Amino acid sequence: MTDTAAEREAGRGPVRVMVVDDHPMWRDAVARDLSESGFEVVATAGDGDQAVRRAKATAPDVLVLDLNLPGKPGVRVCKEVVAANPALRVLVLSASGEHADVLEAVKSGATGYLLKSASTEELQEAVRRTAAGDPVFTPGLAGLVLGEYRRLASEPAGPAQGDDGSKAPRLTERETEVLRLVAKGLSYKQIAERLVISHRTVQNHVQNTLGKLQLHNRVELVRYAIERGLDEE
Repeated sequence: MTDTAAEREAGRGPVRVMVVDDHPMWRDAVARDLSESGFEVVATAGDGDQAVRRAKATAPDVLVLDLNLPGKPGVRVCKEVVAANPALRVLVLSASGEHADVLEAVKSGATGYLLKSASTEELQEAVRRTAAGDPVFTPGLAGLVLGEYRRLASEPAGPAQGDDGSKAPRLTERETEVLRLVAKGLSYKQIAERLVISHRTVQNHVQNTLGKLQLHNRVELVRYAIERGLDEE
């Protein structure tokens, strides 16, 4: 990890943000508001192909992404940038509150989903929380997403990791405890308070768990935990 990245992880540097929207006035307004509130806006883009190229070139911490883009839809952009950089967090900022759009975005790797009707203050807080790894959803959508996790977990799937005779990954007692709370929908801050540990320690446990389970993001981690009933314990 570079010094700059390490400083951002420790909370000493500005969060690097990229804004993607096909409406120039809206895009510029969001970028300006975020910049004025202390975020470092490293790039903007107006279409899907441009978004993928610039995200790879600038490596932002958070991608604020509209779904309705020319050239390449937002969900495709989300999949490609997260595949190229699993540490990147995507916050969808969309005019659509349709359940299908929300679920498709989350399945594509988005960390959160906020409607464009949100206030400037709500957007700023959402970007901060997304950068910290917390799932952020417009009120009413979080329950929808958790319900979808449960539905997917109840469907027949291929052999689970370790079920094919190979040695299953071994998590420490604390990693399992953190994973259980993640599956219940708690934010990193809430987990830290519950376990009386630092926010940074929670992040470290999550990153270690992702590595052991060969998962890429919190979305996959929550599904893994629910498939194994950890949210019910």
